[in-house]
Amino acid sequence: MPTKRLDFESRSGHKLAARLDMPDGPHLATALFAHCFTCSKDIPAAKRISQRLAAQGIAVLRFDFTGLGHSEGEFANTDFSSNVGDLAAAAEALEAGIGAPDLLIGHSLGGAAVIAAAGQIPSAKAVVTIGAPYDPAHVTRHFGEKREEILETGEAEVDLGGRPFVIRKEFLEDVSHANLETRLQELGKALLVLHAPRDEIVGIDNAAEIFMAAKHPKSFITLDDADHLITRPGDAEYAAEVIAAWAARYLDMRPPAPPPGAPEGITRVSEADPQGFLQDIMSGPQHHALADEPEAYGGTNRGMSPYGFLAAGLGACTSMTIRMYARRKGWPLEHVRVDVSHEKVHAQDASEGSREKIDSFKRVVHLEGELSGEQRQKLLEIADKCPVHRTLERANDIVTELAE
Repeated sequence: MPTKRLDFESRSGHKLAARLDMPDGPHLATALFAHCFTCSKDIPAAKRISQRLAAQGIAVLRFDFTGLGHSEGEFANTDFSSNVGDLAAAAEALEAGIGAPDLLIGHSLGGAAVIAAAGQIPSAKAVVTIGAPYDPAHVTRHFGEKREEILETGEAEVDLGGRPFVIRKEFLEDVSHANLETRLQELGKALLVLHAPRDEIVGIDNAAEIFMAAKHPKSFITLDDADHLITRPGDAEYAAEVIAAWAARYLDMRPPAPPPGAPEGITRVSEADPQGFLQDIMSGPQHHALADEPEAYGGTNRGMSPYGFLAAGLGACTSMTIRMYARRKGWPLEHVRVDVSHEKVHAQDASEGSREKIDSFKRVVHLEGELSGEQRQKLLEIADKCPVHRTLERANDIVTELAE
């Protein structure tokens, strides 16, 4: 998916570094992503979730909060309220660029921040939290004994995730006054709560409190055994697919009419995971699917294999051809199912002792309805008239060339 810079200015005048993940195909919706406490826009979870959403038509802006990552400013001078302000500024930058955000997504403390900022972003119709705390002050538990030092001296250096950060008293005071209960009750947007029961950083009880405080429409989906930072690629991909499917219920994600010259009739396959085999498949401007290999072959089993798609084409064409004939004849065919299997077999017509192998597809056609034996036999014969069947039966010409 294409990624480009879209830096913007915070309300305190600092330049904040951002990345905009854009869809390859139609742009169906726009999301704003808030990363976890002291993290950055480039942590694996933020990057993977954003790119997987982009593959499904949702453009995502992820940015570094003030004083973090590549953004300007001092982290020591920030607090929860400034994070909320940064989100509002990011939404304004999106509106001036590709369009105001329809969806707000926040990870950990970023989840609490998007709830708090939602009232300032009227364009957003839905909010998603991932491993978010119900009480933003939850984050201060990670300060340990340094908390008392901060309160007594005004600031202290705290080790968070192996990195030193200066935390000031103003941060503690600000986050202690951040109450999400009222914000949730007045959210006025659809809410999706994603949380892992085994999250050791922010307990699952936080998800329960967020869910109970919010009004409908609201949904809760478990992330099973994912960790707090969603470090495994499969967990991030699952979260993104859940978000996209859920958001489609609340956002207008109908594909636009294809522009003149759009590649209608072109099937475009784009690598989604250079470390594995996952592929994004766009058939024309509207249809999206995933292809992959089983885990035993180094894939992640997120989609059908290439031979699975080939078998699916044969099965679908067979079923359609049978239905078309039965409909034209007015026969009482109630349902068609075609089971297709594929294997490599030794050529029966090869010379004696040859080890040449060919592809063998076996179709088992299931017909339901009050059909006579003669009608059933005729429909079986019609299966061989399927265009894909005929294509696979004869020799094919495949031309391959490099794009300019």
